[in-house]
Amino acid sequence: MMRSLKGARHLNSSTVKQAVSELSIPVPWGEIRGKVWGPDHGRPVMCVHGWADNCGTFNSLIPLLPKEYRYVALDLPGHGLSSHRPPEAFYSFPLYVMDVRRVADALQWNRFSIIGHSMGGNIAGLFSALYPEKVDAIVLLDSYGFLPTDSKEIPEVIRQGLDEMLQFEAKAEERGRRVYTYEKAAERLLAANPTLSEQSVRILLERGLDQVDGGVAFTRDFRLNLKNIVRTTLEQCLEFQKRITASTLVILAEDGFEKVFAERDGKKASSALVQAYRDRNQTVVKVPGDHHIHLNDAEVVAPLVSDFLQTNFERRSTVA
Repeated sequence: MMRSLKGARHLNSSTVKQAVSELSIPVPWGEIRGKVWGPDHGRPVMCVHGWADNCGTFNSLIPLLPKEYRYVALDLPGHGLSSHRPPEAFYSFPLYVMDVRRVADALQWNRFSIIGHSMGGNIAGLFSALYPEKVDAIVLLDSYGFLPTDSKEIPEVIRQGLDEMLQFEAKAEERGRRVYTYEKAAERLLAANPTLSEQSVRILLERGLDQVDGGVAFTRDFRLNLKNIVRTTLEQCLEFQKRITASTLVILAEDGFEKVFAERDGKKASSALVQAYRDRNQTVVKVPGDHHIHLNDAEVVAPLVSDFLQTNFERRSTVA
């Protein structure tokens, strides 16, 4: 049972509907928190959210998925209820990969599936490339699994990220924690993510706010807003992608990240990654909706994810 596992513990949950429990994994700088759905010995699935979100992003989707699985949705460090990284640390994909490994080891999961949204999909892609023996299936929700950067831009991006961190540190003492009313906090989240529905905003704010004197404050580490200094070129991304052995389902929203990414960086990178999945007989589908379709309207993607997980399990059982 989960409570007997070394390095993992359950906390009392304030919500008992759909048998959801709270998880805490100790790490050197604090804890990684999360939510758990499903039976103790269910087929393991790790769920990884996107940038500046939290594990609440899966609240609408997971209840619609097969009940025989054990879904562990993480608050990545610096997000939701998880601890922030130490003062000198950056936030980057390789460190998030280490976090996924830490959680999997604490849960004693030797092989599992991953569902990742947006940045969480990029973490899932990199993890699956570096530890292919640990991952049997990947679901990428409005994500390509990797985020290429033009090689000509990388030096400037790194410099910008370093400068931003130095500026952040220099102003740390004078920077106080901003306090909002709940309504103002909701407005701020919606302004940064205009595709979110009002219900989705409320869901994300459940773990995204702290009660403080005078109102509420965001729980996330605002170093998340600093430029990510760890970058990979398209060629490097494709090389990582080749190393993935897991079955992969890519679900792209018609008005989601693909549209923004194509406008910003051109279609070369996105087309190359999508074609590489298809060349390896992986499944790429496009659905109507926006970047948070899995949260705003989970019924659109739930049948695709359910069929994929079940088909993959049946395939592995037949081979075994």
